[in-house]
Amino acid sequence: MHRSLLSTIAVAVAVASVVVFSHAQAQAPAPALDGFTADPAIRVFGDTYYLYPTSDKPNWMTTDFSVWSSNDLLTWKKERMILDVSHGLAWANIKAWAPDAIERNGTYYFYFSADHKIGVATATSPIGPFVDALGKPLLVRDATMTTNTIDPYPFIDDDGQAYIYWGNGDEANVRKLKPDMVTLDGAVHRMPMKDFREGVVVFKRQGTYYFMWSIDDARSPNYRVGWGTADSPLGPVRAAQTNFIVLQKNGPAVGTAHHSVVNVPGTDRWYVAYHRHAIPDGNGYRRQTVLAKMTFDAQGNILPMDPMQPAFQPGDMGEPLIGGKGVPTP
Repeated sequence: MHRSLLSTIAVAVAVASVVVFSHAQAQAPAPALDGFTADPAIRVFGDTYYLYPTSDKPNWMTTDFSVWSSNDLLTWKKERMILDVSHGLAWANIKAWAPDAIERNGTYYFYFSADHKIGVATATSPIGPFVDALGKPLLVRDATMTTNTIDPYPFIDDDGQAYIYWGNGDEANVRKLKPDMVTLDGAVHRMPMKDFREGVVVFKRQGTYYFMWSIDDARSPNYRVGWGTADSPLGPVRAAQTNFIVLQKNGPAVGTAHHSVVNVPGTDRWYVAYHRHAIPDGNGYRRQTVLAKMTFDAQGNILPMDPMQPAFQPGDMGEPLIGGKGVPTP
């Protein structure tokens, strides 16, 4: 075969590869939020959904938290910066990571990581601004703990008991909270989970406690989500026997984890907000927040989610809320 023909074939193959890759990129769901964000916490308060992410900066040297709102999970509006740890705290000024928020008795409690400690701030609105509630961290790692004090997750059970989960390492830890949501109550409980790394999420569905968590490192393309169930918010957690990994890389969508979960009130429809490495040119410090629909089989198992599949199709109405409830399933 002539050298010129070989060159022509090589160029054609290269062009075809670029076209295929570009096509794959085009098929990845668009991010929910503008800019580079990670570790998204998704909540619903009243008739509005909220996203509280980490604001990505190089080497995770972040200082501020912002919040976005949506009426339907389709269109998101950046509301404002709600806490700047470089000015709003006396005990930390950097490494503002992985926040979450919860409401109780008309007050909104904002839990967050700063300088490898966990703090709590309060506000009268889900869009803040939030003010440090204690003047000191809520949690600092000590000899009673078996995991690093980052990635807080608040949960209030049906009986009104509140919990704060956290963890980065070999397992998660949890402590009860008193009704004021800023006072710890009782001892640290260990929460071993299969292949656990960080980012524990807890929710309750049909009487079962579901636990989900991130596996591997956020800088790894293979960052992924596993899950299990328990009969108590204090465990023990049984790892899923079927489809233990329910969110993982596919095509250009990689680093798909550190997620949270929201239930559309009044329905059995569920959604996940997670981050991936930005497309294109992303990495563990340059990420995007994306939504996915989460479904269950008849036995209550979480079914795998494809990060190349958008949460909504063109023309969908999303998930509007009326009177604090979702639209009934037809």
